[in-house]
Amino acid sequence: MDPRSLTPALRVLRLCLHLLMAGLLALAAVRAVAGDAPNAAAVVVAAAVTGAVYAAGSALRTVRASQTGAAVWLGALCAAWLVLLVVTPDGLWVAFPLYFLQLHLLPARRALPAVAVTAGAAIAAYVGHGAPLNPGVFVGPLLGAAVAVATVLGYQALYRESERRRRLIEELISTRAELAAAERHAGTLAERERLAREIHDTLAQGLSSIQLLLRAAERALPAHSPAAGHIERARRAAQDNLAEARRFVRALTPPDLEHGSLAGALERLCEPGSADGPRVRFSLSGTPVALPTPYEVALLRIAQSALANTVRHAGAGRAEITLTFMDSSVTLDVVDDGRGFDPAACVPSSSDGGFGLPAMRARAESLGGTFAVESAPGQGTAVAVTLPLPSGD
Repeated sequence: MDPRSLTPALRVLRLCLHLLMAGLLALAAVRAVAGDAPNAAAVVVAAAVTGAVYAAGSALRTVRASQTGAAVWLGALCAAWLVLLVVTPDGLWVAFPLYFLQLHLLPARRALPAVAVTAGAAIAAYVGHGAPLNPGVFVGPLLGAAVAVATVLGYQALYRESERRRRLIEELISTRAELAAAERHAGTLAERERLAREIHDTLAQGLSSIQLLLRAAERALPAHSPAAGHIERARRAAQDNLAEARRFVRALTPPDLEHGSLAGALERLCEPGSADGPRVRFSLSGTPVALPTPYEVALLRIAQSALANTVRHAGAGRAEITLTFMDSSVTLDVVDDGRGFDPAACVPSSSDGGFGLPAMRARAESLGGTFAVESAPGQGTAVAVTLPLPSGD
């Protein structure tokens, strides 16, 4: 592991492991020299070689960067340790830092057998040096192995949980940012629609009425009277301002309607979105006529909301959107073959991201239209909106 990627806690644990290894090797060498052991020189050399191999592993980049390099180094360290075990029973204590190294550097399926073999080798070497048999000879190495396994596995579990929570927090932050952007976009679209509706229903309608009244007044006056000229100029000014108001309304049209008709926007809405969604078909009936922007916006938003409810809640295999132009009205129907529901007992709300039935009904009624829902459990759902065609501006 690259030291630069270690957390402060891991740096402390790494330092403690270095000190433990150095202290245990020094203890074995000092005890051999202080006890006038006949092979004291061999013990010192074996301890020094083991320490040198260990230090090389901490310094070599290949050991930190490559799993194969780490395994080779660990094998060399264990070989040096076995030599130390042969010359002195005090090499037994070096097994404890080896446990942690094996559990850290090797995969779990190899680390646990390696720890077991290391504990067995430590016990066998200690007994082989003629030490008296007692429970401590077996309990010490085995208990140390169990503590090492529990410590490392517990730390790994905590680390995985910490990583999972970190990823979850990152996803939540990203999702919150996306949601905020979506809400800003939705608010912008809603404001554009409101302004377009207000301009059309107030300013444009008022200018149109003024123009009609001025035209009537113009016809009622003699053709060459001075007042007729003023009325003509006022009527043209009203006409020019009406055209400007209509340009404002078109500029505020939602993006779905900017580059085509309502029928085209509804047809694009039926394009496949996902493999597991319903197959949606669009059909147009009657002779299309130009609709005011608020009408097109209302019909498109209702179709989007109804189709969103179909995808999220109905479990439908097929759905159909039909736009019908009649002599005095335009009708939008959204029908699916999903699981259906009881409209009187279960009213979808807007909390799931759609407009909800109440908002769809309010849109239709604000334009003098009607809104109806027909559904029953197991029998699909049909949403119908009918708007009266305006007689003209």
